[in-house]
Amino acid sequence: MSQEKTIITVATTGAWPKKENNPNVPMTPAEIAEDIYACWKAGAAIAHMHMRDDEGNGTMDKDKFRQTVELLRGNHPDCDIILNMTTSGAAFFPNEECRYEHIVELHPEMASYDCGSMNWMHSGLFLNPPAFLEKLGKIMQDNHIKPEIEAFDPGMIANAQYYLKKGVLKAPLHFQFCMGCANGIPGTMKNLIFMKETMESLCPGSTWSCFGVGHSAMTMLYGAVALGGHIRVGMEDNVMYAKGVLAESNVQFVERARRVIEEFGKKAAIPDEAREILGLK
Repeated sequence: MSQEKTIITVATTGAWPKKENNPNVPMTPAEIAEDIYACWKAGAAIAHMHMRDDEGNGTMDKDKFRQTVELLRGNHPDCDIILNMTTSGAAFFPNEECRYEHIVELHPEMASYDCGSMNWMHSGLFLNPPAFLEKLGKIMQDNHIKPEIEAFDPGMIANAQYYLKKGVLKAPLHFQFCMGCANGIPGTMKNLIFMKETMESLCPGSTWSCFGVGHSAMTMLYGAVALGGHIRVGMEDNVMYAKGVLAESNVQFVERARRVIEEFGKKAAIPDEAREILGLK
């Protein structure tokens, strides 16, 4: 089935774009919940979740996560989308505990695991120290949450291999190749193939997805489908649908991804198919 089905992840919000960048970015728990539901109906199997405070800034406020989940599940009990919550290493969060309190309380099926530190957007730091990664890996195992290993360069794949050998992570791993981010690996087909081959060499048996930021978005979309991977789309990564054209909604990105997948002769995975592919219980 994994050869025929492609998982679409929608990253609706992120920590950066504001309404002034695109008025259609969902920001409140109610907006995010309704957006996730609409994207699920359009073909997304996973929702990667970030929250915003009342000023529109990125936040790890567990109450915001709880409100969003309660609104989504309460208003749309038919929605079986897989929830994948961020544990972001952005340096503006006040403490380490706020990066995992929400996943311990809410038990999403997946959460991000950023497998290394780096400069961020030429302006700050993205901090994931070794001690934190070891603690986070244990927390995810204890709470039966599958890590989505975000790799911004091939060194982070090697880090994942180290933590796999150490028992901090458990196979089979699932990677999200983050392509074209400032200070990370550029989003080209050559680099995507290199990331895939590095993963296959160091962590055989793993599954993978990717996204491309900005102008690399379409290359990564087509590349993921052609190379047998999975794809992430959404306003966390791009507020423009095309050059000079603001995205009208996250649904617009999901619908395009689904069209590309179907034109290639595959089908977008429904959530239960994604669970089977990723080994989720």
